[in-house]
Amino acid sequence: MEQQWEYRAVLAVDIEKSSGRGNVPLLENRETLRSVLRAACARGGVDWEACARADLGDGLRLVAPAGTRKASLVHPLVHALADLLTAHNSAARDAATRFRVRVALHAGEVCLLPGGEVAGSPLETLARLLDAPAAREALAAAPWPVPLSLLMSQHFYDETVRHGYEGIDPGQFHRVDVEVKELATHAWLHTPGWTPALPEPAGRGRDRRPGGPAGGSTMVNNASRGGVVNASQNGDQHITVTRGR
Repeated sequence: MEQQWEYRAVLAVDIEKSSGRGNVPLLENRETLRSVLRAACARGGVDWEACARADLGDGLRLVAPAGTRKASLVHPLVHALADLLTAHNSAARDAATRFRVRVALHAGEVCLLPGGEVAGSPLETLARLLDAPAAREALAAAPWPVPLSLLMSQHFYDETVRHGYEGIDPGQFHRVDVEVKELATHAWLHTPGWTPALPEPAGRGRDRRPGGPAGGSTMVNNASRGGVVNASQNGDQHITVTRGR
């Protein structure tokens, strides 16, 4: 059978510190997560039934339907999820049934398999983002009312947040380094309602402004005796000296 590859947006959610709560709260929290994520999809205009869904044990993975506008997964979807979780936690009967989540977003070419399964490297990247220390540490450091941390790939950021679409403030997203297994890259962190204290991303000469351009930049200065100094964004430096004749 011919393989069917399609460009899709992918989202994954994982419950923070889900273990040790006991079987009854675990099952209840799983059902609550499914319910609030489904409601968030409805607010974001994402067809829940058309999503390819996978159970991650203490989380869920969604592959959005073809043609889904990626920005809608940030706003309204993720922001709606934050509101729904906040409301749930305020009304929850005890600590075991209150929870927060990590969210990851990415997009790319995936293979649609028989039976509704999906495969491809974008899902591997998504799993690494979901497990990244930057997202875990930011959520752990956040005060309790903060319901989630969101980590998105550079690709997803470039096509959504960078443009400042309605409901999305690029200044609330912060570039972080991600190194998980074979993945070493930049990603963008968002914790709705709270600004984490983060270390500067590694590397010299990068644009560190929240929402700053992700592409390369060049600095050109005049050197003494007619020289020109060029420094690329990644820190490489090329010096050309032109001597008088």
